[in-house]
Amino acid sequence: MEDAGQKLKRERERLKLRYRDVEEISQKIAERHKNDEFAIALSRLADIENKGTVPSIFRMYTLAAIYGLKWQEVLSWYGIDLGQMAADATLAGPVTTRIVNVGDTDYGEALMPLSLDPGMDFRRTTYFSRMVQRWGKVPLLMLQGADTRNHRYGWVGTDDWSMSPLLLPGSFVLIDETKRKILAEGWSNERQRPIYFLETREESLVGWVSDVGDQLVVQFHPSSTQPPRLFKKNEVDVIGQVVAVASRLDRWRPHRPPG
Repeated sequence: MEDAGQKLKRERERLKLRYRDVEEISQKIAERHKNDEFAIALSRLADIENKGTVPSIFRMYTLAAIYGLKWQEVLSWYGIDLGQMAADATLAGPVTTRIVNVGDTDYGEALMPLSLDPGMDFRRTTYFSRMVQRWGKVPLLMLQGADTRNHRYGWVGTDDWSMSPLLLPGSFVLIDETKRKILAEGWSNERQRPIYFLETREESLVGWVSDVGDQLVVQFHPSSTQPPRLFKKNEVDVIGQVVAVASRLDRWRPHRPPG
């Protein structure tokens, strides 16, 4: 398997450029920017191609410019994926709320639904992934943190107030299928307690879950005024844990319990 230096060598040879040619062009780039860091000497280019030497950001720019390569492609050869920048930025955990500016969205693609089942009822909570007729790649950086092999999508119905205000009606949720085991401890408040996405033959639902022998107790947020529901384990499938949520806050409306 080619390493980054070998890929750069292949590009140089494809363009029929000698070491001397690259050195001379790099000198011109350095002169244009009035910065000698852009220049690449013969010995340094040989080390980059044959010894695995990592070029500085200036020399990497020079090589991308000379070979006509996309900047993000060259970075990826050295293990830097700009499409992961937004996801990595969330790990910083800033104390203050701020805008995360991670650059051009063309650097990231994520699988998103392009066509939905026309029979989907948005009023009901739905296992969204099952309703998607066609998936495609779109440039959405913030979804790059999601593992699409283990993550699925769910829709909280516009008439589903069962977990409000934690999950507002009309929310789009991310479900981690690897987290299907019902946890009995490990949280100190309602916001830390795992919320699970479940399916029966008749419906989908979200809620807190307790494992009681051969039964599962699904509990809802007290604000919903909905009583807990009891299911035999063979009556309900735990799709996974809800690990992320996207909601429209400008469409909120007061909930009036039935009765």
